[in-house]
Amino acid sequence: MGRKVTVATCALNQWALDFEGNLQRILKSIEIAKSKGARYRLGPELEICGYGCWDHYYESDTLLHSLQVLAALLESPVTQDIICDVGMPVMHHSVRYNCRVIFLNRRILLIRPKMALANEGNYRELRWFTPWSRTRQTEEYFLPRMLQDLTKQETVPFGDAVLATRDTCIGCEICEELWTPRSPHVDMGLDGVEIFTNASGSHHVLRKAHARVELVTMATSKNGGAYLLANQKGCDGDRLYYDGCALIAVNGRVLAQGSQFSLDDVEVLTATLDLEDVRSYRAEISSRNLAASRASPYPRVKVDFALSAREDLLVPVSEPLEWKYHSPAEEISLGPACWLWDFLRRSQQAGFFLPLSGGVDSAATACLVYSMCRQVCEAVKNGNQEVLADVRTVVDQLDYTPGDPRELCGRVLTTCYMASENSSGETRERAAELAAQIGSYHIGLNIDPAVKAVVGIFSLATGKRPVFAVHGGSRRENLALQNVQARVRMVVAYLFAQLSLWARGARGGLLVLGSANVDESLLGYLTKYDCSSADINPVGGISKTDLRAFVQFCLERFQLPALQGILAAPATAELEPLADGQVSQTDEEDMGMTYADLSVYGRLRKMAKTGPYGMFCKLVADKVRWFFSKYSINRHKMTTLTPAYHAESYSPDDNRFDLRPFLYNTRWPWQFRCIETQVLRLEGGGPQDLEGVD
Repeated sequence: MGRKVTVATCALNQWALDFEGNLQRILKSIEIAKSKGARYRLGPELEICGYGCWDHYYESDTLLHSLQVLAALLESPVTQDIICDVGMPVMHHSVRYNCRVIFLNRRILLIRPKMALANEGNYRELRWFTPWSRTRQTEEYFLPRMLQDLTKQETVPFGDAVLATRDTCIGCEICEELWTPRSPHVDMGLDGVEIFTNASGSHHVLRKAHARVELVTMATSKNGGAYLLANQKGCDGDRLYYDGCALIAVNGRVLAQGSQFSLDDVEVLTATLDLEDVRSYRAEISSRNLAASRASPYPRVKVDFALSAREDLLVPVSEPLEWKYHSPAEEISLGPACWLWDFLRRSQQAGFFLPLSGGVDSAATACLVYSMCRQVCEAVKNGNQEVLADVRTVVDQLDYTPGDPRELCGRVLTTCYMASENSSGETRERAAELAAQIGSYHIGLNIDPAVKAVVGIFSLATGKRPVFAVHGGSRRENLALQNVQARVRMVVAYLFAQLSLWARGARGGLLVLGSANVDESLLGYLTKYDCSSADINPVGGISKTDLRAFVQFCLERFQLPALQGILAAPATAELEPLADGQVSQTDEEDMGMTYADLSVYGRLRKMAKTGPYGMFCKLVADKVRWFFSKYSINRHKMTTLTPAYHAESYSPDDNRFDLRPFLYNTRWPWQFRCIETQVLRLEGGGPQDLEGVD
């Protein structure tokens, strides 16, 4: 009969420039795909070199090593008798392209360059690559000699074409092309392509999975067809976590769903579909068929190979399923925890050091490490040998097998409450209680001697001794004394991260974890080079509102009653003197706005792209002026932000995502005058326009 085909897509935890590891994961995915009967295997975008190579794409080494890996794939017996679709950078006529290389039985069928490059937010593809702009056209690509010797081909097609096998037609999209207003799958589908593939390098953002799934299902519900989406997964060397979600859909229905978060380095999905289902689905969509009759044809690369078997009458087809989504709190519990695991094992460190203050943010960070430990134990229980080998390396014990997350947490997480004379007994108790419940190795210490020594040096040099405002000091003195405490904590954190394991007779060092949330970073409500300065920050891209929801989730899911008191307590930095033993300082009072307000300002500033006047048109004038004054005064702090897990679309990360000046005219004279003019007109009932503003 020859109408039922089994196809495979995958999610791979590739690592930028780890050519050896990337090759092994690709080979493993192909091996699994073949074992499940697949005749076509799709992999993630730029999987050979890893997506996050960034300026390494400029280097000829990256191109050379990618070609060497491709040669190893062509030569491997694992890749025989299956169409393999892999991603890598390719130089053609001295221009670098982000490409798919599709091959079968040591012969390259097509090199398909990306036509729409991602160049917003965290993406900078136009910095390294050029989009292929010649639609439905191909050129000859002259293979390097190392490939000619293997393939016995001198040239191969390069450009915008589709594959015509004996039984169907297959067309490629690459990541961003699915998100564009006129995606290639539209015209390919009208020209008879029945199977669409999409190789992605799509990173996690809270609440993003819905959009990805809806784009795929909508593509195939309007035009019919099968759609395979592959994606990278894990941390490949920076702030982003690629969240898998590989899927296979037919005619608007999902047939196979991959995990969004997991510690498996290789995940392969297969589905068996009946091509006649695509053809009959299309047959009754008359508007589609009218458009198809006028469609311009794509160049077809003929492939003497069938995806289907000759006798397939009894082969069962895959049944549709409903996509299961995680709640935002579940996403936080899983995504940053997986990111932490990748960072820990790939940095070859022995664990984490976390300053635990007894507040929501550091508690959330501690819970993420505990969630990581739970996932590691679960993966080992399920037989994941790679995770077992990695955790044995981390704890430096070759016969170790983790079973209890609390016991593992005690090995990989050191928490530390750094008290000062301004700390309350309540926060000390809350920190110790949470540490006991998650099992971390907990240290309690007092930083007052170090603080007094630093202030003493200043007094000795100047003859002046600063005092807090409650004792008659100025605002400058008050702020400086708070900052000294915060910065001493950073110095102590790094000292203990380097030497605490040495003091306990264990090998290795610890990664220092930061815990400033995205809202505090946006406003600059943190001390430069304090405990917000760390090696990595798993909560730095998450809002205070979402963090509180996550902590509530941990309270219930992980049974951690200490979190109840942490959630109930007011957020405070505890840097000013106590009043009768009670906290006299709260974050929201210091900031002059609530955390909920900050989330609104952040989304309007970044996602709605509003300046002071544009934001005023949506909010209250006084609040807008206060926010932009504080934001611009503190913007310089963004240049030193700890690398943070990217989870929120209004992150102020200056290093890649949010590129803006850090020296502003903080008075915003023109912008604020526009606001004041409109306020006066509103109050006076006059016309509401900006003509004549002076």
